[in-house]
Amino acid sequence: MNRNLKILLSLPLIFISLGAFAQGTDTDHGITSWMLTSTALVLLMVPGLAMFYGGLVRTKNVLGTMMHSFTAMGIMTILWAVVGYSMSFGDNVFGGWFGWNPDYFLLQGIDESIIRDDAGAGIIPEYIFTMFQGKFAIITPAILAGAFAERVTFKGYVIFIALWGLLVYNPLCHWVWAGDGFLFNMDAIDFAGGTVVHISAGVSGLVAALYLGARRGNYKKMTPNNLVMTMMGVGLLWVGWFGFNAGSSINSGLNTAQALTVTQIAAAAGAVTWLLIEGFHQGKASALGLASGVLAGLVAITPAAGVVTPIGAIALGFLASVICYGALILKNKLGYDDTLDAFGIHGVGGIVGAICLTFFIRPSWFEGMESYFFTGERGVVEQLGIQSLAVGIAIAYSIVATLIVLFAVDKTVGLRSTKEEEMKGLDDSYHGERGYGMVNPQ
Repeated sequence: MNRNLKILLSLPLIFISLGAFAQGTDTDHGITSWMLTSTALVLLMVPGLAMFYGGLVRTKNVLGTMMHSFTAMGIMTILWAVVGYSMSFGDNVFGGWFGWNPDYFLLQGIDESIIRDDAGAGIIPEYIFTMFQGKFAIITPAILAGAFAERVTFKGYVIFIALWGLLVYNPLCHWVWAGDGFLFNMDAIDFAGGTVVHISAGVSGLVAALYLGARRGNYKKMTPNNLVMTMMGVGLLWVGWFGFNAGSSINSGLNTAQALTVTQIAAAAGAVTWLLIEGFHQGKASALGLASGVLAGLVAITPAAGVVTPIGAIALGFLASVICYGALILKNKLGYDDTLDAFGIHGVGGIVGAICLTFFIRPSWFEGMESYFFTGERGVVEQLGIQSLAVGIAIAYSIVATLIVLFAVDKTVGLRSTKEEEMKGLDDSYHGERGYGMVNPQ
């Protein structure tokens, strides 16, 4: 028997063995591979955000600002493993205020647990779902930190994000994404975090900025230290956002492809729209404007990625850029110091996406959806009411809970930098280092 014939005869045995291996692991290897990739992509967004923010502040604060993002990777990961996952995805406790499952405490009960679909088929190990969701818990307070950059103590920041994650992020995550969360059961649409991540971070950031007050000096004249780094940061964010949105399908099928496609289109629409607005309004199209437009489009499509068509993605990218651009103009007129526009881009963009997605939902999404208030199937008007209610609840809760956390931290360990620390710069004051060889005393 020649060698080629032996290979052909052995192929069925190889396929049978592979099939037995796949059944033994009881997971879908394709989906598992994609979710591993998505988890890594979402984590990539954190250093991307650090670069984006780090390039926008003054030279003396670049390391201190980037440390806000990188420190969140450590603090929030530990909290997520200990109690965060349980609070977010456990069973309702205290009337559904948050969740709890003893098996999720320290992840001690999920070592061999599998996430399954409605038919009972295994999809991915629960560890992957846990780590994927944990990355959202990391990046949310990192986004928030942009609102009060250049004026908070490092110790105060660490305690603030720990408490904020426990008291603000985890309950919101449970309400919106857990199977028995009340907003989830209302069918409030938040595919990948428009409400849970961007609205909560943006609104909480605005509250913190107002509570702490403006940076010392003429902060309106302060200029970025490195726009090249900022542009590279937004590029990493754009790439990572494919895991953020498409990974939220917890699949690798049609819905994944739809989410990935509209993510790209909305980012592009946001970028082009912002460039056009600047061209008409200021006579020049800036690199920072392009980056801002990309982010506005990405934020707006985040809650909508699983339900809207490409036409909807273009519309949401356009609307987000127009409205966010107006929000930044309004900020300058009102004079509050949201340092890196956490509210103007993330908060406003998240609100635009969460509400306006209603007008671009695929008709097939409404099929079989029961109406809460009207007879027959649900329609656009009712879904608009549900989305608006969910957004309103997220805003109100973020304001109240963030104020409580801010007050507690400020009155115990302190949160606002002293004049001397702020003038010296966060890098030297809190880390004893410098991002560059020279410090801009501006």
